[in-house]
Amino acid sequence: MKILVSLFLGAILTMSAADSSHEFTMNSIAGKPVALKEFAGKPVLFVNVASQCGYTPQYKGLEELYRKYKAQGLVIVGVPANNFGSQEPGSNEEIATFCKRNYDVSFPMMSKVEVKGANITPLYSYLTKTGGDVKWNFTKFLVGKDGKVIERFESGVDPMDSKLTSAIEKSLK
Repeated sequence: MKILVSLFLGAILTMSAADSSHEFTMNSIAGKPVALKEFAGKPVLFVNVASQCGYTPQYKGLEELYRKYKAQGLVIVGVPANNFGSQEPGSNEEIATFCKRNYDVSFPMMSKVEVKGANITPLYSYLTKTGGDVKWNFTKFLVGKDGKVIERFESGVDPMDSKLTSAIEKSLK
């Protein structure tokens, strides 16, 4: 029992002491594990998304951003969450279908998770450790090639806003 407790506590300490987004694994929207270390050497824009939100049309701008900077190394990762106003009630399959049909989303999408609260996914625990809880859908975290948070952009910042595109361009250098 002592060993199990030590192993469990060690896992908790490792999660809370994470130094980089590269230390986490999430499931893709299709349910397959994605080790975020696959994105090492590339800037990543993590965005908590929802299909029934006033900001949902930002999917269009996110896809435009992805297509514009993908060849230079940018990765955009959509992270569906139902934390705000139950605006992402669908299953992973329904979310994937919605995104493809309505916005032709081609950037990676993860399985639906919690981005705040008692069941927060470890990645979002890491992303929010300095800036506080996510306040709403479509909050954007720009992470550098090293997996460390560069800047956070709140929901109202359009994906093609010059503040965001400038930060992305700088992270690509």
